Amino acid sequence: MTIASRADAFRRTAHPVAWWGWALLLATAAGRTANPWLLLLIAAVAGLVVTWCRGSEPWSGAYRVFLFIGLSAIAVRMVFYVVFGGSDGPTVLFTLPSATLPEWAAGFRIGGDVTAEGALAAAYDGLRLATLLVCVGAANALASPRRLLRSVPAALYEVSVAIVVALSVAPQLVESVGRVSRARALRGNTSRSPANLMRTVVSPVLHDALDRSLALAAAMASRGYGRAADIPAPARRATSASLFIGLIGLCAGAYALLGTAMPAPLTWTVVACGAAAAAFGIAFASRRVPHTRYRPDRFGARDWAVVASGAAAVAGTVLSALFEPAALWPATNPLSVPDLPMWAAAGVLLATAPALLVPSSRGGTP
Repeated sequence: MTIASRADAFRRTAHPVAWWGWALLLATAAGRTANPWLLLLIAAVAGLVVTWCRGSEPWSGAYRVFLFIGLSAIAVRMVFYVVFGGSDGPTVLFTLPSATLPEWAAGFRIGGDVTAEGALAAAYDGLRLATLLVCVGAANALASPRRLLRSVPAALYEVSVAIVVALSVAPQLVESVGRVSRARALRGNTSRSPANLMRTVVSPVLHDALDRSLALAAAMASRGYGRAADIPAPARRATSASLFIGLIGLCAGAYALLGTAMPAPLTWTVVACGAAAAAFGIAFASRRVPHTRYRPDRFGARDWAVVASGAAAVAGTVLSALFEPAALWPATNPLSVPDLPMWAAAGVLLATAPALLVPSSRGGTP
């Protein structure tokens, strides 16, 4: 690929903030339901967009890793239900030897009856957690951590160093697994014993991934990233307080969006106020970190469309909560096949729009 074609591919891919916004909105939609059909649809949409839009960068294989972690989360949730109990029902699948727990551990058990209703409720919970992990994996596979770092506001330069290390660990981990596996194959090491894998795969992979991420952060610091200018103390305290209050408001609003306890108008009011305060604090705090940008990464109309497609999934769950709330949270007792909430499903299907809006960077349009 020539330099011109690389630059063209760089321009054609969506903004990393747009990818993270799209993925987090999908995760928000997943957090507002326990319907297995809708959760599977969200995971399928995320996988489709990743397959269609990802590039050939080292982090593009992160989706498979998070998918495996999500499947492991379902298995762990089922094991916890079988061992410690939870929701029960009349349909007993099998009975394990049980132990009596003290009164302060009421609601838990060790062993005992394992019912179909309880197992189904545990599977729903595990599937919801797995879908959240899959959405995060989609963002890791699609968004470039280096481009994301360029888009972090100057006021958050101290946090952005930690962000780039955190976001680059998973992609570098995926790349390191492939590199170490190829090295083992060239050396003729095909043993799959746990001790051999720990010594020749796990330890080198973790060491290499962390070293590369820390080297990137050290290179940023050595180049003066985050050099601060002199700002009067009152102005610095005011902007810091505004930034802190805004970020707390955004966190509270995001937590409320994932649940259903707070009314929707109040939730969106908290999010809007937090966003306004954070934007004010970031705009004024950025003045104390002067720096120049070469070819700034602009947020265009296509990037807004990507975010809007993710917002459509959240809007669909909000409409379903108004018109068909029982479909979002299906009952497991008595056993029944849950209905698919149509409003939420339509919103999630609209989230496939990035597959049409953003072509892949793997050698042209897919």
